[in-house]
Amino acid sequence: MSIPPSLVGMTLGPVVHDVDLRWTMSYAAGLGDHQPCYLDTTRPEGVVAHPLFAVCPEWPVIVASRELSETAGVTRAEVITGVHATHDVTIHRLVQPGDRLSTTLEIVGLVDKRPGAFSTMRLETVDSTGQPVASTTQGSIYLGVPASGDPQPDPAPPPAIEGNERRGEPTIHRVPLVAGAAHVYTECARIWNPIHTDPLVAMAAGLSEIILHGTANLAHAVSIIVASEAANDPAQVRRIAGRFAAMVPLPSTLTVKVWPANSTSDGRRTVPFEVLNEAGQPAVQDGCMVLG
Repeated sequence: MSIPPSLVGMTLGPVVHDVDLRWTMSYAAGLGDHQPCYLDTTRPEGVVAHPLFAVCPEWPVIVASRELSETAGVTRAEVITGVHATHDVTIHRLVQPGDRLSTTLEIVGLVDKRPGAFSTMRLETVDSTGQPVASTTQGSIYLGVPASGDPQPDPAPPPAIEGNERRGEPTIHRVPLVAGAAHVYTECARIWNPIHTDPLVAMAAGLSEIILHGTANLAHAVSIIVASEAANDPAQVRRIAGRFAAMVPLPSTLTVKVWPANSTSDGRRTVPFEVLNEAGQPAVQDGCMVLG
């Protein structure tokens, strides 16, 4: 088995979503993030979505791309080996209830790495006027399956994040996770992958038990940083990046380490962070959030 180079260049979408109040409020509440900006509909300026909400409308186009990849020569057995490895999203503006969002996807890179073929996809989400809402570069690894053909790296990767150095001592935050945390996140985000909710499916995929979604681990860190570094103002969030690594079983406790913010040349701040599982292994490595 191998992942063919014909995968690069595959496009899909747009997939259109009408974002309602129930969806945005549920996403924040499912994370235990009860900031008024997400839930209080009496606010004169209305409510907004959590900064990582963009993963919600992205999910259906990602699922569709897995099905379409079979037409490029990727077998179904190879498709199910793919895992979310890296995430880098630029937030042009926060999603709001009432938005009609259109999301497109393109596979822009494929290289062979030791764990398996590493593919890079670009996701663009725009509103009904065509204005950008979120731009995501996401990496996936087909575990144990190599890439065939010549390496095709991403020709235009996101620029390096300025000020991502860890300086000083981090503050430590604990996030308790109940046994049903993945079920709650699944329904509130509308992101359905049964390895997170069905033990039989998880074991068939080689896991010992269900695990929490990587984007949920990342979202918990985002909530903490918005509260501690951005005065509970999610509109300050401009970019979120990190690498997914260790799995998070349930129930358990996340540890989020947040280093002091670094100032950047354009007047913004970069906040380095990482998320550890209960065994002390990094669930989110090399995390950075840009505030401005």
